Amino acid sequence: MTVFEQAPKGILIAVGGNEDKGTYPIRKKKYGLNFFELGILRRIIDEMGGQQARIEVITSASMIPEEIGALYLNAFQVLGCQQVNILDIREEEEAQLPENLDRLRKASGVMFTGGDQSRLFRIFSGTSFHQILQDRYQYEDNFVIAGTSAGAMAMSDVMIKGGSSPRSLLKNSVKLDRGLAFQKNVIFDSHFVKRGRFGRLMEAVATHPFKIGIGLGEDTGVLIRQGNVIETIGSNLVIVVDGHHIKHNNTPYAEPGTPLSIENLKVHVLAFGNHFDIKERKFCPGKVITSLKEK
Repeated sequence: MTVFEQAPKGILIAVGGNEDKGTYPIRKKKYGLNFFELGILRRIIDEMGGQQARIEVITSASMIPEEIGALYLNAFQVLGCQQVNILDIREEEEAQLPENLDRLRKASGVMFTGGDQSRLFRIFSGTSFHQILQDRYQYEDNFVIAGTSAGAMAMSDVMIKGGSSPRSLLKNSVKLDRGLAFQKNVIFDSHFVKRGRFGRLMEAVATHPFKIGIGLGEDTGVLIRQGNVIETIGSNLVIVVDGHHIKHNNTPYAEPGTPLSIENLKVHVLAFGNHFDIKERKFCPGKVITSLKEK
């Protein structure tokens, strides 16, 4: 795979799962953004260029791709985007087919749905499809790679593939593997607040202390520009776990199944509109972060 030296020109949107597709009961919306039209999928359309955007929804992670694909087709069409198609790629060979590669080259952006993140890695890693995605994200202004749940977790080079939340912070309770490596300095986790995944992200960061852990709440995501500046979108919370200043850390030598002890993990809680600079590890509550203005 290509080794990237310059900041990517594209946009990465990682979502924690269960984003509003226009199907939530009205009674639930008072806890969220209130308007489906202002939510995450609308933002994805806007970043891809508006209602004329050509979106390819990739359902490969799901065991029910037809059902999942239909939900996204309907949601995007309700929002006025008509050029939406489903790329139902189920095997590695299909990620090499010229017709699928041609559709990817013509797309304004892609949206990976939820399911099994390990399945995404198995199908796409090392394929021509994967290389085109990496190249377009790196070199094309505003090309968008979006993913929800498993589709978000597979975006990093170190990927959480599983692990028990109740047993987290016991050595080896979190299972890590390689991801698709669109973002190389973070580790994503999804359904974060609702499923109580704080411990497993802490263990993942303690195992790789120079990466930033990003826990994505449901109907919530991060929009990352230049491979660095995070903007929080959606109706819930994003938790950032920074291990750069860890002091004591028994993770490397603890026996499997024994408790971990970690000193000086730093945690940030981001709500809608908050920003975070990954390289500088700087939180900004407002709409503009200084390092972004300077670049």
